Amino acid sequence: MTYPHPIIAREGWPFIALALVVAIAVHAYAGWAAALFPWIVLVFMIQFFRDPPREIPADLSAVISPADGRVVSIERARDPYLERDALKISVFMNVFNAHSNRSPVDGEVKKTWYFPGSFLNAALAKASLENERAVLWIKTAQGADVTCVQVAGLVARRILCYAKAGQILTRGQRFGFIRFGSRVDLYLPLDATPRAVVGDKVYATESVLAVLPATP
Repeated sequence: MTYPHPIIAREGWPFIALALVVAIAVHAYAGWAAALFPWIVLVFMIQFFRDPPREIPADLSAVISPADGRVVSIERARDPYLERDALKISVFMNVFNAHSNRSPVDGEVKKTWYFPGSFLNAALAKASLENERAVLWIKTAQGADVTCVQVAGLVARRILCYAKAGQILTRGQRFGFIRFGSRVDLYLPLDATPRAVVGDKVYATESVLAVLPATP
């Protein structure tokens, strides 16, 4: 697939550059032992901001994971943004996961929302409604509504969402980034069929979380 972004996410360039300068300076003036921690920080920054290309599953009805991480919830829930009952699937990202977020489906962004909030542990269910979050409402060509929610976490302090209302997203297309630990919630039609189970380790773009019905 064509990959339009660098292997290291652009959001990480300032952090990596700063960590590199600090590590070199400490190493030069205080020696290897004193610089060990700054070098470790640099390695952490590089792994955190990695943004690898991924292969998109061929099945057009597949809802792909919008994030790297672990599935922490699959349940029937109320979609508070579209005011409907829905199948909710949540993926928790720890600080060792890649944090680039990708579109779970092909479709048009109908509306976006942003909500300021708390910074609770993103693994907690209540974080979905209490933490800072950015929301995309995506409608597929078949008429299915998909709500994709970026949720800040205990350490995450910055949600970046680049998608705008009216924009067409394709599966696997990069639409945002969350810095330093977080989660992504998906609200799908009730007749979507889950393909993942709680506890699964999933990868953005490559892993299938559910399958949408052929017609809405």
